[in-house]
Amino acid sequence: MTTETMPATTSLAPTGRQLWTRARGIALAAVLLLAAAVAMASVRSTARHGELDPRSADPYGSRAVARLLAERGVSTRVVTTLGAARAAAGPDTTLLVAVPDLLSHRQQTELHAATASSGGRTVLVAPGSWSVERLAPGVTADPATSGTDTLAPDCALPEARRAGTADTGGIRYTTTHLDADSCYPSARLATLLRIPASSKGGDTVVLGAPDILYNDRLDEQGNASLALQLLGSRHHLVWYLPSLSDSAATESGERKSILELIPSGWLWATLQLFIAAALAAFWRARRFGPLVPEKLPVAIRASETAEGRARLYRKANARDRAAAALRAATRTRLAPLVGVPATQAHAPEALLPALSAHLSGDGQTLHSLLFGPPPGDDAALIALTDQLDALEREVRRS
Repeated sequence: MTTETMPATTSLAPTGRQLWTRARGIALAAVLLLAAAVAMASVRSTARHGELDPRSADPYGSRAVARLLAERGVSTRVVTTLGAARAAAGPDTTLLVAVPDLLSHRQQTELHAATASSGGRTVLVAPGSWSVERLAPGVTADPATSGTDTLAPDCALPEARRAGTADTGGIRYTTTHLDADSCYPSARLATLLRIPASSKGGDTVVLGAPDILYNDRLDEQGNASLALQLLGSRHHLVWYLPSLSDSAATESGERKSILELIPSGWLWATLQLFIAAALAAFWRARRFGPLVPEKLPVAIRASETAEGRARLYRKANARDRAAAALRAATRTRLAPLVGVPATQAHAPEALLPALSAHLSGDGQTLHSLLFGPPPGDDAALIALTDQLDALEREVRRS
């Protein structure tokens, strides 16, 4: 007896082309979102990366000032904690506070106590009303900023007169100190103040804008001259960059967790969003309790259901699934006819001997018909259907 080699089994798994057709929209959207995120990150990273950092060569960094000071014998050291800044204060040191408004009230008070009697120079870069009144008592920040960037010195301070016009426009200040030098006025309010200390020859410089310290603005106007004179009056320059990781940023001196650093308004807004989401989910959820049977609006014939499933099989070229369904249904109907329990209807060792006894047929032919490989084409599937129907009729007649 010859055996016929059957074609490969048909699979319902989608092809690569089908997967690409389904996923190309999502892939395109993901690529566009990724490109937008990269573009936004590049723009943001080049805008203010390393701002006022003497180690940064970015446009808003301050490496150029540090290099020029080094050529004049002034050393520059960066610190990020209040303790290091207080320890560095001394008569031979200029302490520059890059972002005073990042300091807490406790930090501002302690820093002022350390610098007031040190005999050195303290330079405050663009302090607002949050910090200037504690770091430089007697100085008040005006709510309105200067309308122009480039201003003339218009004061007797030697450093300002030698530098000439500079990009000092920014926050404007008023002071109650009669001996203070008020320079670079805008609408009669100073954008640069020098306040002498009460003892030991120290002073405090309040600078309304950081522009004269930026790399890309240093070569404009008299910015370089003014920056070098303000920061190079002592042999050592300590550049204080306040950091949120500083344990002194809290009133208790302990490091804050990420939740403590989030403003309370954001926490309340997040809680409200969670509550709203829970209420929406409860509103849209299914009712609790057992399932309730409902009548179908239209009665569907069994023949239509079978025809619809057959069309789906044909559209997917699922001849293996169709053949398996036909054979399983035939075995289920034949088993009780030949005395085989329904639980063993799909076991060849139980069903085939019983069929052979009733039909006196070839067991190999019955095995190929009821448990064989799937047909290779539609014609073979139709032939298999006819053979199964003929087998069932013959068993019923016997």
